Amino acid sequence: MSAASVERPAGDRPLTAEANRLMDRLPGYRVEIIGGQLLVTPPADGAHARALTKLMRPFIAAGLDDAETLVVQAIGLWLPTGTEDFAIPDLAIVEADFESHLIENNCYDPIAFRLVLEVTSSNYRTDLRTKVAAYADAKVPVYVIVDRKHQRLHVLTEPEGGDYDNHQVHAPGETVTLPKSVGAEVTLDVSAVLKAATQRAEAGQ
Repeated sequence: MSAASVERPAGDRPLTAEANRLMDRLPGYRVEIIGGQLLVTPPADGAHARALTKLMRPFIAAGLDDAETLVVQAIGLWLPTGTEDFAIPDLAIVEADFESHLIENNCYDPIAFRLVLEVTSSNYRTDLRTKVAAYADAKVPVYVIVDRKHQRLHVLTEPEGGDYDNHQVHAPGETVTLPKSVGAEVTLDVSAVLKAATQRAEAGQ
């Protein structure tokens, strides 16, 4: 997938209205506004989608989809970086009452998010740079990036200003235990995550 940056459309129509128009015209595409620019991302490939399913399993097994929190995909996170800015992370751990934190346009207050996770595609720079700053500004406690291009898993914690003070990069063969702030002890097998995210599924797998 690739993300195209689109300048504010001419006239008085706000970016939010333009984003909604694009989503109506391009079903399955993800449209976000970050830093006052529209980011339009085509639908995920099979490996991307399969990786998200596999990534949900350890969170659900740890009980993060049962009581105080929920495991959700592709819900809007309202960003403080601009008057119309919002992102749509691939996966998130949110407070069970996140729907009471609705701001507008199906986007929710960052206070409801304990963790956001992105699986990179050809627009990997957006996840590794642009969204790092955006999620840090929003004070999301934990940001996990499955970097398919470089075969690494990033875990970012301790948001401060427009960056995370703690940025750990993990290679295949390692296991990663996420901070307890997500609500439970969750350990990820880096090799298994990256394999699911990059290889075509085999019959019977």
